[in-house]
Amino acid sequence: MSTEPVSAIRNLGPRSEEWFGKIGITSAGQLREIGADEAYRRLLATGQRPHFIGFYVLVHGLQDRPWNAFEPGEKEALRARFDALVAESQSTGIGPMEAELNRLGVVVRQK
Repeated sequence: MSTEPVSAIRNLGPRSEEWFGKIGITSAGQLREIGADEAYRRLLATGQRPHFIGFYVLVHGLQDRPWNAFEPGEKEALRARFDALVAESQSTGIGPMEAELNRLGVVVRQK
């Protein structure tokens, strides 16, 4: 697996390294291995605010494409994937504080 930093992936920079580092993804190889959807799912689980542009920048970066290069119909398909990930994250009923406590290993109180 590559030990290159996350910022070695096209379109990603220091801020991306910071966000992914918070969820334990510290190398480009790790990010490539889990893929865009799972990586974004994990970011959302920490309470990261959903942002469609950030999602498609990640997808395109993992494909080694410019962030704004779209094939016909591709943006709509990416939007559907993004919306599904956001809906999934919101259906868990876990807010940002609880997500951070989970990340730290604190057990969430059962209702």
